[in-house]
Amino acid sequence: MDQKPYPAEKARGGEIVLNTRLRRAIFLAGLVGTVIFVIIMMLVR
Repeated sequence: MDQKPYPAEKARGGEIVLNTRLRRAIFLAGLVGTVIFVIIMMLVR
């Protein structure tokens, strides 16, 4: 069974859909949390 590879043109172009207030809040909290975590790790070192 030989499957053709998935074309790169279809794989690219993904977008982040944040159409509700809750999804936006979770996304931003994740970004802010990551930045804070990196800062804390740099200070601890």
